[in-house]
Amino acid sequence: MSETRLDPVTLSVLASALAGIAEEMGAVLIRGSYSSNIKERRDCSTALFDEGGNMVAQAEHIPVHLGAMPEAVAAVMRRDPQPGDVFAINDPYSGGTHLPDITLVSPVAYEGEILGYAVTRAHHSDVGGMRPGSMPSDSREIFQEGVIIPPVKLVRGGEYVSDVLDLLLANVRTPDLRRGDLRAQIAANNIAEERVGELIERRGKQVVLAAFEEVVSYAERRTREAIRDLPVGKHGAEDFMEGDGIVDEDIPIKATVEITGDAITIDFEGTAEQVRGNVNCPLPVTRSACYFALRVLLPKDIPANAGTYAPLEIKAREGSLVNATYPAAVVAGNVETSNRIADTVLAAFSGFAPQEIPAQGQGTMNNTIIGGGGWTYYETIGGGQGASSKGPGPSGVHVGMSNTLNTPVEAFELEYPMRVERYELIYGSGGEGAQRGGDGIERSVKVLEPSTLSLLTDRRRHRPRGAEGGEPGRVGQNLLNDKELPAKVGCDLDAGDVVTVRTPGGGGYGRA
Repeated sequence: MSETRLDPVTLSVLASALAGIAEEMGAVLIRGSYSSNIKERRDCSTALFDEGGNMVAQAEHIPVHLGAMPEAVAAVMRRDPQPGDVFAINDPYSGGTHLPDITLVSPVAYEGEILGYAVTRAHHSDVGGMRPGSMPSDSREIFQEGVIIPPVKLVRGGEYVSDVLDLLLANVRTPDLRRGDLRAQIAANNIAEERVGELIERRGKQVVLAAFEEVVSYAERRTREAIRDLPVGKHGAEDFMEGDGIVDEDIPIKATVEITGDAITIDFEGTAEQVRGNVNCPLPVTRSACYFALRVLLPKDIPANAGTYAPLEIKAREGSLVNATYPAAVVAGNVETSNRIADTVLAAFSGFAPQEIPAQGQGTMNNTIIGGGGWTYYETIGGGQGASSKGPGPSGVHVGMSNTLNTPVEAFELEYPMRVERYELIYGSGGEGAQRGGDGIERSVKVLEPSTLSLLTDRRRHRPRGAEGGEPGRVGQNLLNDKELPAKVGCDLDAGDVVTVRTPGGGGYGRA
């Protein structure tokens, strides 16, 4: 523990500097990447950790990435990292989320002493597996979803471990893109070490280490103060996943939230057992969804770091949908079930602070994966956000656990053998209310050569709920040409086929 104490002004300046380092890491990663999934959609996240593996600062990127990063750092720390090393990891049972999200962890060293860790996590649009895009709709075990990477050194002492890199690239369909994106992640980690070193040169090592500690303590103190302002008690909620890619039955998720003093416990007792399909969640993903829900409840000026989440305890039975055990398939748990967990926890939170919790948004990422010979396309599609007491819900945005952008039509058609036939808002799909829910999107894509399709979507049967008397939003719909498809489906496509995804609208807030 640092003996240096910082005055409020110095702490504020250094907290902003640390957050700026995380943001610059994100800018380097996005600008240096090769794939449209990162450089256009920004499906990536960056963060800075202290020597003990506590998150100190994060860029405001993807909620489902950031909340699960601490487990990845802890897994790497157990491998005795040294200055100049870069570890890669994607194993959901060793600190990852799902296999397409590859995390790189690098020690941040100053004069040979490790002071912290730089972390980047990026969604790679193919990591092998049974279908192009590595997000099959019908996987039944994790081995079908891609190459599994435990914590391994991609760089040792500043030099590439070429055998490890060659092994990874031999197991993917787009090795050149993967190599470029991994290099961009390494560059982002390197800039973090460089900027921390510059900060130490200006301010001194003890002052910077004190800032690491105090920014976390400040976030915890503010979070506990906000929790103490809420009423003590218990509130529960239940929601459902629409099938698992193998069966179509509803799969229940139950959450009970208890507030006692300045702490919160979220208990998932009553949630379904893990299933045969791939909507299972490893525990880090469940934590991410709970952290996101807590952030919605907190004042916006509280920084997001390890201190923010210290007052939160999560209870999830091992072997359940929200704490799956190896080797369960989990690729959709990260993108779809995480949204439903967040919806359920937010619904329980509304019992404590109904004016602060919005109506439900679309509650799905509408994952669309198309691939052919040597190319893979992956996109999450925006929809309607729920309205709130503060105003109507925005339309055509990424909601909940996703915070990505769309792939611009120009970039899409330049990179892939496909054409965008239609891309527009579905007016009126948001729920009515004193404040209207946001509208969903219709996106139609024509493939120009034979390929494969995987869709991982939800809210095709259960409408996003309104709040305080507001009406629910409209459900989404998937089409292949004129034929309606299930929420989760995989199939082959012929040249000329048109895939249409219509996304849900958000719920309305208050009686109209």
